Amino acid sequence: MITKLVKERKLKTYQCDRYGYLRPISLMNKLQGLAGTHAEMLGAGREYCLSHNVAWVLTHIFVDIVDMPRAEEMLVYSTWPSVSGAVRSERDFEITDTNGNLKVRAISQWVLIDLNTRKPARISDHIPNWSGLPERVWEREFDKGPDFIPTKTSVMACRFDDIDVNQHINNAVYTVWATESVGFEFRNTHKLRGIDIYFEREINPTTPTVRIETCFKGNTSCHKIMTQEIEHAKIICHWEDR
Repeated sequence: MITKLVKERKLKTYQCDRYGYLRPISLMNKLQGLAGTHAEMLGAGREYCLSHNVAWVLTHIFVDIVDMPRAEEMLVYSTWPSVSGAVRSERDFEITDTNGNLKVRAISQWVLIDLNTRKPARISDHIPNWSGLPERVWEREFDKGPDFIPTKTSVMACRFDDIDVNQHINNAVYTVWATESVGFEFRNTHKLRGIDIYFEREINPTTPTVRIETCFKGNTSCHKIMTQEIEHAKIICHWEDR
């Protein structure tokens, strides 16, 4: 039977920014880690995928930051599969304080990929008992994301430490590229309130640099992660004045 994964942890200072708030990359790494740990517990994690030549691929993740956690806070992290289809599975996340006050909520969509064909695999063919819990933290459609005309371009290096054990640029790094591309002064005067990521193509680990094409719509920044003319992801960041 599917049950939630629930873990209680104190937020460490090294996970936080200059103002003591949880860094975006630390947040995304935590969500990614929770998903991996829970999938492993449910018999559908990295060990299973390696032995069956399949992989879970993240296509979307939408994060709503109600109250960004601060250093030394005791936090309760929860995650669970919520909706399961033929080739797609959705996973919800929730972060609260120990009194149950909501800090962060997120929803994500994953596709099981056959690594031989590089095409989606039927989940039931590999994980017959995979199912979801009916509880949702947020109701949103996993669409293609908005289009926009960029007004600013930044170039970021793909570092050795950005490559994960799956031999591609880790998903959390895309968050760094988007949030850094707005510039130091904007980051210094604004707090992140939400981030929507629409993944399209992975980035080869030998890629030296990526191009981040950005435009601003008030306190929303829109980003395209590009190599040459290939779009690898769209990212929408929601901010508020600090």
